[in-house]
This record gives sequence, structure tokens and C-alpha cells, in this order.
Amino acid sequence: MSVAANRLEILQIADAVAREKSIDREIVIESMEHALQKAARSRYGAEHDIRASIDRKTGELTLTRVTTVVDDATLEAQARPFNPATDIELHDAQKRDPDAFSGKEYVEKLPPMDFGRVAAQTAKQVINHEVREAERERQYTEYRDRVNEIVNGVVKRVEFNNVIVDLGRAEGVLRRNDQIPRENLQQGDRVRALIYDVRRETKGPQIFLTRSKPEFMAKLFAQEVPEVYDGVIVIKAAARDPGSRAKIAVYSNDNSIDPVGACVGMRGARVQAVVGELQGEKIDIIPWSVNDATFIVNALQPAEVSKVVLNPDDGRVEVVVAESQLSLAIGRRGQNVRLASQLTGWQIDIMTEAEESERRQKEMAERTALFVAALDVDEIMAQLLAAEGFETVEDIAYIDMDDLALIEGFNDELAEELQARAREFLERQAAEQDEKRRALGVEDGVVELASVTLPMAVALGEGQIRSIEDLAGLVPDDLRGWFETKNGERVRQPGILDSFQLTPEAAEQIILEARVAAGWIDAPPPAEVVEGPADIFEEAEAVFSDEGRS
Repeated sequence: MSVAANRLEILQIADAVAREKSIDREIVIESMEHALQKAARSRYGAEHDIRASIDRKTGELTLTRVTTVVDDATLEAQARPFNPATDIELHDAQKRDPDAFSGKEYVEKLPPMDFGRVAAQTAKQVINHEVREAERERQYTEYRDRVNEIVNGVVKRVEFNNVIVDLGRAEGVLRRNDQIPRENLQQGDRVRALIYDVRRETKGPQIFLTRSKPEFMAKLFAQEVPEVYDGVIVIKAAARDPGSRAKIAVYSNDNSIDPVGACVGMRGARVQAVVGELQGEKIDIIPWSVNDATFIVNALQPAEVSKVVLNPDDGRVEVVVAESQLSLAIGRRGQNVRLASQLTGWQIDIMTEAEESERRQKEMAERTALFVAALDVDEIMAQLLAAEGFETVEDIAYIDMDDLALIEGFNDELAEELQARAREFLERQAAEQDEKRRALGVEDGVVELASVTLPMAVALGEGQIRSIEDLAGLVPDDLRGWFETKNGERVRQPGILDSFQLTPEAAEQIILEARVAAGWIDAPPPAEVVEGPADIFEEAEAVFSDEGRS
């Protein structure tokens, strides 16, 4: 009777552990078998192949010793010596069993044994280890698939400003930089957070939570706003200064639904629910626009913008505001413009109308002085050319003659004379630059590259780049410049061709041409050009543009 009780207890213990650790019952029973197997080997000898088996219905324990038939080929394939405790030679086995073959196993049932204190302790350690490993694997598998999902938990303890959160079936870590500033979480507090990473580590899976990332705010809106959850309203971008202020850009796939109004809710009920969860963080809900200029203007709300000038090559934008709007556009400690920059992905430079006017006047004066010196004309004519939008002497030298003659007060004869003077100036300038390039030791092959101009060749020579091989060994950042962090500050280091404001693609093209000319790589095949009516390309462009908006 006592034996039957012990058998049942084994299964009951397995069921209890499986429920408590939320793991499969079979895993617990297998760990028990491994533990009993290890204990039995310590009794009969570690050199024996002892196996333990627990009946899944009755709980009966069976111990067996297994010997395997082997031959020389088997031992050679397994790269091990003959073990008399576990192996039997093929010819010896065939004496007793004519049907014996290499690999056949003979199972001998062992009598029940009384496990001592040491063996029991060893078995307990094995069971604990395997159950713990199974629990860790279950946690990792379960929470790996829940990344970017909001979970609820209870603060279990606070260690070195890191909050350990009990998620029910696992523990999550809310590190200091993932908490909302000035939020004081105490043991026993209920907390909501976003799972943003799950990692396997030696001490078990680490589940990292956050309440400070923009994705947490976006997920809260998805919970509070049914239209966001259903995908009718899309959150295009979000930026946060945790605990202080945030901006979120929304777009509606249904023209009949106002995305901003839907997120605000009746009397602000929906947005206030999110604000309450974020400890009073102020949230600006911005309508997203496919037009970058419009989106930037919206992102700088509540400031009113007078003018926007985009520079796509550098990813920068100049925003002009009235003097009275400057402090509002910048925000406290630059908060408004910083969040707008994060939201739009553009580097935003803000200036007043007076500063923009002063800069425009300075550029006008510089262009006027250039035309006076290069074309040998009076200041009035130089100002007229600058006012018409000409920025360089090349603009005048290579513009269509008829377009130049159409300027008020100009005629064909004057236009022809101006172009001749402009080209003479450029020729003199090119000769001077070529002479300077030669004096710096820059090889002719560098100038012969399609993407390298004479001024660039001079700048390369001043940067100690004199041959095709020198240029081919550079990377785009060497030409354009790069950023380094010094004493905690991000400092820009100028490139060799920094003054030419190259795009990343232009810098890559220069280096590619140099490497081809140096024989380091083969020239890439020319891009295929499909000829066809212009309206076909315009139609295709419109289709892709519409897809991008949706």
C-alpha cells in the first residue's frame, strides 16, 4: 500500500510542478528520470549504461542496465574504445544469440534500490536544474513573440533604480532610462509598460520593458482609440520628451474621419486617458501630410511659420518665423523644435524674418560683387543680374542667349557681350586652377574623372590626395565630413571636399570612378534606359506617389 502511495506521489509532484512553473508535465517527468538515472549510476557505477523510466499512468519506477552489441567498425566510427561495462563483442553475442547484430541492445532489469541521502540530494539538484531550464525556455519563447506589446504587472522590487516587474508568468526589467522621469514606483504598485526586447542570457531570459519610448505612447493610443486599433487611423510618427511633452503625427485612410479629432475624443477623453498614464505629459496631435513642407509646419505647432526652405540633399530645412513666434517655435530649452525634428526626420534651423532678410541681403551683395569683378560691369547691372536669380558666373555663361536678352533693359548685343565676358572669366579661372593643381602635384588622371572638377582637384591636392590610388583609397565620409563624439559632445569633422556640399551619392560616385580607373574593380554595367512617351513616366510617377500616400 505504501509503495502505491509513493508511486502516486511521484505523478502528483510532477503535476504540481508543471502547473506552478507553467511547463509541460512530460518535461518534469523526464527530468525526474534523468535524476533517478544519475543516482542509480552513482550506486551501480558510472561506467554502466543505467536508464530510469517512470510509467506515465501508474508512476512505477523501472531501472534497467543496457548493453550494446558492437564490432570494430562501430567503435571506429564512434571514435571510442571498447567498454566492457556497456559493450559486448559481436562474436561473443552471437554465441548466445544467433540473431545478434551490431547495434542490438540487451536490456537487463535491475532490482529496486534504496536511494541514500547523497543520491537523493543529487537527484533533487538535477530536477531543479532541468525544471529551471525548461521554465526559462518557456518564458523566452512566450515573451519573444510579445515584443512591442503592452503588458500589465506589479512592481516586485526596486534594485539600483531598476524596477523589477512581476508579469505573472515571468519578471520584466524596467531600467532607469526606460522609466518616466520623476515617476516614483514602489513595491506593490500596478504598472503598464511595453515589451521592447527579450534576450537570452546565462541567468535566464531578460524581458526589457519601457514607459519612456514613443512606441509606448503609440500603443496606448491604439488601446484608447478604436480607429487606430482598426487601422483606419495610422500613427505615422511619434516623438517624446518623457514626462514633459510629446508629439504624434496621425493620418486617416478615411476622408470622412478627422484623425486629430478622433484621437482627442469627446471633450478630450481619449487623449486625457493617455496623458494620465504618462504622468501628465502634454501631447500635441499633429495631422500628417505627404508634403514635407506642410508636415514640418504642422509639427512646429503652436508656432506660426512664415516660410519653409527645404534642402533634401542634406536633410535640412530652414524655417522662417516672425520675431514674436521665435520663442514659441523653439520652445523651452529647444524642446518644440527638437521634437518636431524627431517627428519629421528633418534637421530644422529656425530664423526670424529679420535674420532671413539680412542673410538675403548679404548673399545679394556677395553675388553683386562677384559679377562686378568677373564681368567688368557696373554695380547696377550686377544687382540686376543677381535679382534675376543668377547665382554664379556659370549661370550667365551657359544660359540660352534668348533668355538672357529677355531681361528688361537687355538686348541681343548686350547678352552676347555678357556671355563672352563670362566665358573668358571662366577660362582664366580654369587656367589658374589647373596651374595650381599641377603645382600641388595632382595627377592628370584625377581631373579626367567625370565627376571631378578643377576646383575639386585643387581641394584634393590641398588635402594631400594627388593620385588616382590616393582617391580610390578614401571613403565617402573622407570627402563629405563626419561626426565624432568628444567630451560628450557631437563634433563635426570637415571633409576634404566639405565646401562643395556633396551628396552621399556624389561622394560615392567619385570614389567608384577612381577605383575603376585604378583597376581595383570593374566598371558597373550601364543602367538600362527605357524609351517611351513622357506621359507614361508621369503616369507611373503619379501611381507611385499615390501608393506612398496610402
